Amino acid sequence: MLKLLLIYTFLSVLSPQENIKEQAEKSISAFFGKNQELIFERITLSKSLINEIEKEIKQKFVNDYIYQWKIYNGDNLLAYAYLDNVLGKTMPITFLTIIDLKNEVLHAEIIKYRESHGGEVSQRNWLNQFINKSVSNNFKLGDDISSISGATISARSITKGVKKTLLILKKLNSL
Repeated sequence: MLKLLLIYTFLSVLSPQENIKEQAEKSISAFFGKNQELIFERITLSKSLINEIEKEIKQKFVNDYIYQWKIYNGDNLLAYAYLDNVLGKTMPITFLTIIDLKNEVLHAEIIKYRESHGGEVSQRNWLNQFINKSVSNNFKLGDDISSISGATISARSITKGVKKTLLILKKLNSL
């Protein structure tokens, strides 16, 4: 009986991750069209890189890895997509950031929102504020990114998370 319970628990934890990855790939394909090739990689981040970025953005990493897709049209690299988590008030928020070769945001999307409040961060008009942002932008909530009444923690977390993905790409490409 205990063995069955452990198997069920393992499968129930594994399945949502696969579903989230599939959702991210559907979002990437919807953004670029179906004829693009997606090369997936799970990148483990070094402790020194994590510490450097955490210090800069003042946000802890939820995991020591990030999911990355390289998006190709034939032999031409078009963009990168990152799937990551940030901590909302109590639960992780899974988000996707698509970044062009100039290290600017093309698209941001909430893939999985788990909190009972603050879901307004999933709205397209709020997420569109990140388009064309780069690491040189301020990313200050209430300044160049509008805050959301009742969703301040989620909005702050996503804002820092998007900047975090830009920093990861910049630092990985400079290695």
